[in-house]
Amino acid sequence: MDPTAMSLPTVRTVADLRAQVAAWRGQGLRVALVPTMGALHDGHLTLVRRGRALADKVVASVFVNPTQFGPSEDFARYPRDEGGDAAKLASAGCDLLFAPDVSVMYPDGFATSIDVGPVTRRWEGAFRPGHFNGVATVVTKLLLQGLPDVALFGEKDYQQLQTIRRLVRDLDIPVSIEGVPTVREADGLALSSRNAYLTAEQRAVAASLNRVLRDVVERVRAEPGTVADAVAAGERALLAAGFDAVDYLAVVDVASLEPLERLDGPARVVCTARLGKTRLLDNFPV
Repeated sequence: MDPTAMSLPTVRTVADLRAQVAAWRGQGLRVALVPTMGALHDGHLTLVRRGRALADKVVASVFVNPTQFGPSEDFARYPRDEGGDAAKLASAGCDLLFAPDVSVMYPDGFATSIDVGPVTRRWEGAFRPGHFNGVATVVTKLLLQGLPDVALFGEKDYQQLQTIRRLVRDLDIPVSIEGVPTVREADGLALSSRNAYLTAEQRAVAASLNRVLRDVVERVRAEPGTVADAVAAGERALLAAGFDAVDYLAVVDVASLEPLERLDGPARVVCTARLGKTRLLDNFPV
């Protein structure tokens, strides 16, 4: 393919982003935003394609956000490939790449942090202190910088999606938040940039996460009062399959993410399990 056919207009400042969005607005066009940290895969591109269905123009941001990584996490080694990402975005129909430097997003003296409250306290929030403050702050900035009509996020990071929905409601940010179903490999493993960290042996084990969570869902649906037993069986199955640890596995309310003792309304099974240093995250509707 001709590389020039895959070129994607790129802006790096808030002023340039707003100027382009304002120009589209002047033409009466709707704008979608797809926030990413790069290292793009088909899950991200599915968000772009969904954005094209909901709006006239699609902006994708690529920014590895330092404030959502803990001191012992993988910020320094997180994969970065802006050129490759831009080509993938162009192929999916993206119209503009916003790729700011850290100094643009967090200039000298930056002091604000957004805490979205109870929805962030459990699960990932408990294992990654401060993570959701970093997510909420950078997403709020991106939404206010680009002022899109709709922003798209994957359901794989379900707690993140619910956090963003809450902050948009609470702060009256005029944007529609669209959750997009998880994109999976043929064996069911959810696509993730961090899958690249897995060895071949770990990758084979990882496929069992999808199967085990589906088993939990089926058991809870069949017997709504057996949530605790289904969760315990799921944890044992993951460890038996070769996972090194299960950080959490729970059946939760879809909105509050509070754990449920029995299935009596819309719910989600959420889980993060570890293979070596890699944390694999997944969820399914119940």
